[in-house]
Amino acid sequence: MGRWICCLCSRVADSLMLLLVMALSCNSSTAAPPSPPAAHLKASYSFGQTFLGLDKCNACLGTSICKKFFKEEIRFDTWLSSHLKLPPSYLLSYSGNYTDDAKSWQLVDITRLTSKYRQDRADKNICTSLMKSKTCSLERALRRTQRFQRWLRAKRLTPDLVQGLPSPMLRCPSQRLLDRIVRRYAEVPDAGSIYMEHLSERDKLRLLYTLSVNSHPILLQIFPDVEGWPFPRYLGSCGRLLVSASTKPLRDFYGAAPEVAADLALQLLAILRSMGTNDLNYFFYFTHVDAGTFGVFSNGHLLIRDASTLGIIDKEEGSQLMGGQQEHKDIFSCLTVDCQSAFVPCSSIREEHSLVMVCQELLPKLLKGKFRQPMQEKIDIFLQHCAAGLADHQGVNEAVAELAELLKPLRSCDSRFAYRYPDCKYSDKY
Repeated sequence: MGRWICCLCSRVADSLMLLLVMALSCNSSTAAPPSPPAAHLKASYSFGQTFLGLDKCNACLGTSICKKFFKEEIRFDTWLSSHLKLPPSYLLSYSGNYTDDAKSWQLVDITRLTSKYRQDRADKNICTSLMKSKTCSLERALRRTQRFQRWLRAKRLTPDLVQGLPSPMLRCPSQRLLDRIVRRYAEVPDAGSIYMEHLSERDKLRLLYTLSVNSHPILLQIFPDVEGWPFPRYLGSCGRLLVSASTKPLRDFYGAAPEVAADLALQLLAILRSMGTNDLNYFFYFTHVDAGTFGVFSNGHLLIRDASTLGIIDKEEGSQLMGGQQEHKDIFSCLTVDCQSAFVPCSSIREEHSLVMVCQELLPKLLKGKFRQPMQEKIDIFLQHCAAGLADHQGVNEAVAELAELLKPLRSCDSRFAYRYPDCKYSDKY
């Protein structure tokens, strides 16, 4: 009997020990930290020189922002996909994201200044015109031109060095404007000098090429947004791509609510007024406007999205190109436009020039059918009168003020207009 009891006790003890081991095993598995996740292999782009246009440097815009592309601090929207493929190279613009700290990101526009087809055609034209070959080194070909050789010898950028270039900004150049270009050219270290001694041969070719293809990035650099000018912020260039702060084109707001349309129209009128009256005494005018000329930030603020069609007349110094000098043309005159295109004489630009164009092309699409009568009829009559060219010689400032008075009561003050809210709640202007 005692032996049986002892054996039973032994079995019970073994069972208890087994249960204890099982319990400890369960507790230890519960308390153990989870196994580390599998290492995430981060796919990255293999940037080709051709996509960025670096293979065409120094016949390109610059290289100031290339490092951010290669460090993935500038990302195309397609980087959010699993395939991580570069977008098509034939597009004119791309949406992207930009960061300085890898934590906060801002939207940017990544832009080609002209279509890939037109760029390729211009490159072939350089080779066939200058080197008598279908392919060549663009840099070597452009360096051999008479114009660039004059740039190399020059200590200062003068009007005769830019005569015949197709940019509207340079059709009526003053020395004061050209000095501003050299002093604020952002693709080189800032020397703060009007003389070109701080520009290398490479820098001079890039500046000349940019002015010959499209002056948009130069305008963003010499009239920066931080000083109150109505342009998006210039962030830099890489090859033949430009990076700037992101905006939505005005065309996206043609179907906007009446109060949004009224607000955008008032901002547009304010820009036109500042183009003729500003502290630096420059007169800006458009040679062409369309639905992509103006853009809107996410906070509702409107600005000039595409400055490529902006001309500038210096009201302080006037134009320093006279007579037939403007007709001098060479390969740099023909990179993106027809060489036979005639220049618009500076003396023919009237003060109301840009307002008439905007009344013809943009404001009717933005304001049509948006408001109740009789207000809509008053606006329509004014726009018809403005689009006809203000035949009674009404001054542009008076015309802008008249339309602004019609529109001011139609806008609202709320969080949709973050660029002026909540300030508008405490201001009589609104």
